[in-house]
Amino acid sequence: MSDFLQQLNELDTFYENANIRIETLGNFVVWRNQQKINTKEWGRDKTIQLLQYLVSYRQRNALHKEKIMDHLWEDWNDRDFKVALHGINKVLEPERPSRIEPNYIVRQGVSYQIDLEKVWIDVEILEKYISIGNQCFGTNNEIAKQAYQKAIAIYKGSFLPNRIYEDWTSEEREKSQLLILGAYITLAEILVKENPLESIRLAQNALRIDAAWEDAYRIQMQAYIAKGNRPQAIKTYMKCEVILEEEYGISPLPETKKLLQEIENIS
Repeated sequence: MSDFLQQLNELDTFYENANIRIETLGNFVVWRNQQKINTKEWGRDKTIQLLQYLVSYRQRNALHKEKIMDHLWEDWNDRDFKVALHGINKVLEPERPSRIEPNYIVRQGVSYQIDLEKVWIDVEILEKYISIGNQCFGTNNEIAKQAYQKAIAIYKGSFLPNRIYEDWTSEEREKSQLLILGAYITLAEILVKENPLESIRLAQNALRIDAAWEDAYRIQMQAYIAKGNRPQAIKTYMKCEVILEEEYGISPLPETKKLLQEIENIS
């Protein structure tokens, strides 16, 4: 078994065995021991905000309490943080004795972070799947295909859509969007000859996220040619041209124009 295939299997096993799973893409849902946690259990919205913030900045060093509060709340006091943190730990570990250190939220002095080895988080796993796909692309496309498909299955929408106006969510939202756009297009590229219809569908999914994503139009043009549908390939270029002009006032890239020329030259 290749190292990359083993990594895929380990990620699958992590999902199956994790006592805590956090979904942030398309909706915010937390699972405890395979059971969906009811929204009422969280009590105050500040408790949910704090957990979401820790998810958003999970890959950084432990976050200082005051920095967290400055990002989250305009008017805050120390009690707000203590109550919110207690709420998280109570929901995640309702049976934990009070004198035992929390299992999932790690404290280092007055700094805190999520233990990523114990908590399954969709955006974290999405990134890992896509990393495997990118490393295998071109050398082992079968594993790359599996990795991208698993990433796409996780992606159910934008990161924390109910916090779209919160500055502390924007970086992760943009990052996950770029990652999934890349996964859609690269998987479509892998499949363009063996399954052009699926390539077209994947490219269309990318365009639903970003209507001006030019790579998606090129893939669709290639897929239509693979299907023998030259008129639709040309029509796709024309649509790309209109969208780019409307959105940004620019014309398609030279490589897209070159592809059009190649298609027009097909007898």
